[in-house]
Amino acid sequence: MPCRGARGPGRNGTGRRADRVPSTRQIAAQWGVALATATKALTTLRLEGLVEARPRIGTVVAGSAPAAAPARKRPSPAPDTEPELTLDRIVRAAVEIADAEGLAALSMRGVAARLGVAAMSTYRYVPSKEDLVLLMADAAFGEALPADAHGDADADVPQDWRTRVEVGARTLWGLYRKHPWLARISPLTRPLLLPNLLVHGEWMLSALDGHGLDPTTLFDIHVLLYSHVQGLAVHLELEADAEAATGQSEDQWMDSRAPVLQELVDSGRFPTFAKVVGSFEDGYDLRLDALFDLGLGALLDGLTPVVEG
Repeated sequence: MPCRGARGPGRNGTGRRADRVPSTRQIAAQWGVALATATKALTTLRLEGLVEARPRIGTVVAGSAPAAAPARKRPSPAPDTEPELTLDRIVRAAVEIADAEGLAALSMRGVAARLGVAAMSTYRYVPSKEDLVLLMADAAFGEALPADAHGDADADVPQDWRTRVEVGARTLWGLYRKHPWLARISPLTRPLLLPNLLVHGEWMLSALDGHGLDPTTLFDIHVLLYSHVQGLAVHLELEADAEAATGQSEDQWMDSRAPVLQELVDSGRFPTFAKVVGSFEDGYDLRLDALFDLGLGALLDGLTPVVEG
């Protein structure tokens, strides 16, 4: 009796799995080379158009290029020089690595290798990986800001609190969807004090302000809404990590547990569970986007009498 999980991030648009290339860690382990060396190898293949990085899938074999299109060659720097390095380039390269392979694959050496610079060059701009991750997060949260975040008087800003909160929550969900590693870098109890994240917080708090809520209740509601977004988003990266560790998609993993599931269903100890699971013709499809919508609607319905009461 199948009970399938969410559709995996490793599926391409046709429903078939793309031909995945081993990650930098897998290459390093298999060939006994340093992570930086493995990163350089993948970077060279990417620059030549042979592979491409896809968010939450990893590096895959690129599609066949038109016959007339020349292969892209890695530019050769002038002797005794290295490409111009900036903090922005470092952060963007780090985000690309984390998007494609997860935060665990990120290293200062790997970023340097991706940029084609000396291993220690990045430390002139960022003192540690921890500092780099914070810069990455701030940059990611800044990719989609509320309409009036830049003081645009003509911005189309919702006036009612519920629409405003929903816009804020969906904006954050979209960012976590694009950068799944964001949900893993800080627990709810130790919030990230980042300027661009606080822009999102200001949007939500200002939507709830002015309704007679005491400060504690107002902030509790803000934290509750944020935790709904982060709490679901954290599973995007967890699933990607699990697939990388086991080599199985969530469907394959659930299929391998089918005998255990059937035994639980047949035990008679869980009649409601057995009834619900047995009603699925093709198994249960865990859809995080649908759960986000369902949870957000339920939260807003429940909060309406609190905010407007």
